[in-house]
Amino acid sequence: MLLVVIPFVIAFPLGFYLMDKWLQGFAYRIDIQWWAYLVAGLSTLLIALFTVSFKTVRAALANPVESLRSE
Repeated sequence: MLLVVIPFVIAFPLGFYLMDKWLQGFAYRIDIQWWAYLVAGLSTLLIALFTVSFKTVRAALANPVESLRSE
């Protein structure tokens, strides 16, 4: 989880600042809300957690004899 949280902490302020500066150049300016970045970070964290959990359960349920036989 640290491999997802640390980049999010770095990217959140940088992305917010750069996106705000970029959007100021348009005639019909909109504001990006802070919660949009939070939703993106949480969804990334959930996807990573689900993927790691799925791979862990699959490895735990695998038969070690089959793995050794194929090597």
